[in-house]
Amino acid sequence: MKQEKDFSASSGYLAVFLIFIFLVGTILTLIFIPAIIIKIVAAVILMVTLFCLGGLVIVNPNESSVLVLFGAYKGTIKENGFWWVNPFFVKKKISLRARNLDSEPIKVNDKIGNPVMIGVVLVWKVADTYKAAFDVDDYEHFVTIQSEAAMRKLAGNYPYDNLEDEDAKITLRGGADEVNHMLEEEIRERLAIAGIHVIEARINYLAYAQEIAHAMLKRQQATAIVAARFKIVEGAVSMVDMALEQLSDKKIIEMDDDKKASMVSNLMVVLCSDKDTTPVVNTGTLYQ
Repeated sequence: MKQEKDFSASSGYLAVFLIFIFLVGTILTLIFIPAIIIKIVAAVILMVTLFCLGGLVIVNPNESSVLVLFGAYKGTIKENGFWWVNPFFVKKKISLRARNLDSEPIKVNDKIGNPVMIGVVLVWKVADTYKAAFDVDDYEHFVTIQSEAAMRKLAGNYPYDNLEDEDAKITLRGGADEVNHMLEEEIRERLAIAGIHVIEARINYLAYAQEIAHAMLKRQQATAIVAARFKIVEGAVSMVDMALEQLSDKKIIEMDDDKKASMVSNLMVVLCSDKDTTPVVNTGTLYQ
């Protein structure tokens, strides 16, 4: 299996100087020397010189030029500058800059089967120009497709949350760091064949699909209300117990079981009600 190798190209400035000299020389020869044979030789030299112009190549910073000669890979120029190579070389420019892929959210099924919308942002760059140029057909399209495939696989391994799978240790919504790490490793493994280095990959969009979003929102709200009510009741019981205990210890009032039951009922209604209570002032006895 071939790998990327550096190619040492000649200076483009020296090549331009030599080409200029040959051009001037052959043109002057064609003009001032009448001999036919010399003119023919000069014309051939002129055509070869013009052909050599095709060997000039400019490599910008963080760019590369992959060189192929009649189907054989000869190397890659990564050093930026002005160079000259064999004019028969086929030159393919490949950028080495870091790039962003901000994918559109796609619909996938999580581990439980719920449809969710998930999107990824990927920072990547070409690390091996040989693999990027020859091991895949179109490395940019390859990055897009494999990133989507990695998202689908990841979403199928974990539930969206633990509402339906209470034993789930990692969820798409709750395990951000772990999920992003596994997504990055999955994408890195898939893109290695194309010589792509993954700098960062993370989920940038996650939500239930539109057809179940409203129902799931109601479910989440109901779960939150139940949890809040549980805390309210737990706190109310503690407050009622404390009130009865202090009334008894300080001997403020003597209450039998019926009075205690009535007081507990009233306090629980006041403390647990989701609306403001309206007090009723009793101006008679406790039994009126």
